[in-house]
Amino acid sequence: MRCWIAIAWWSVAAARVVALQGTALSLGQKPNQLWCTDYKGEFLLGNHQYCYPLTVTDHASRFLLTCEALSSTKEEYPFTMFERLFKERGLPANIRSDNGVPFASAHALFNLSKLAVWWLRLGIGIERIKPGHPQQNGRHERMHLTLKKETTKPAGLNFLQQQARFDDFIEIFNEERPHEALDMKCPAEVYQPSTRTYTGLPDIDYPFHDKIIVVTRCGRICLGRKKINFSTVFAGQAVGLKEVHDDIWLVSLYGL
Repeated sequence: MRCWIAIAWWSVAAARVVALQGTALSLGQKPNQLWCTDYKGEFLLGNHQYCYPLTVTDHASRFLLTCEALSSTKEEYPFTMFERLFKERGLPANIRSDNGVPFASAHALFNLSKLAVWWLRLGIGIERIKPGHPQQNGRHERMHLTLKKETTKPAGLNFLQQQARFDDFIEIFNEERPHEALDMKCPAEVYQPSTRTYTGLPDIDYPFHDKIIVVTRCGRICLGRKKINFSTVFAGQAVGLKEVHDDIWLVSLYGL
């Protein structure tokens, strides 16, 4: 007998997922209402290794939260960087990115990636610009132009030297450069940490479901001998299952 899976996204999730299509981008008028993130391309260091700078800014204050000199765009690096940032600065209401790795996954539900699922579990709304519309992240892109000009021409000899250049740029950009849009204040004078503190992922409970199952590492939901392909981006996540009809199960993802 075949087993069918119906996937249910709770109303709070639906609201957060709407913005994934680039049609409901927020204004981010106050600090931490919207963070913007992106990779500033790639470039060669003096030792002929490629560097992939990952940057995060606060939209309202223009505050440059971080610029990390990374050796690749592998997903584990942003996890470490964002966790440190959340501990230091608190949680934003929303994060805006493009549709590339590791922010999105082309073949997963709602094009979610593991990083995006983690953000949603933390109660962070996700915004993605439309493909080919970098102007939807215009403030961040403008900062990238200045960053590239002042820190990569020439590039550092190695990652340590390049990170030192990024750190110096962050200090000057935040502390010494006034912005006309900020009434000639520096970003550091406007930005303040979020009141939403990071305490790790919240516990998940499914009181109105028949089963609680953890998605396997290969992205499956196992019901007895039945193995249903779900998505690897949810690997390790606990989901609630409720049988709504014979062999028809409703999958709920609390916190998403």
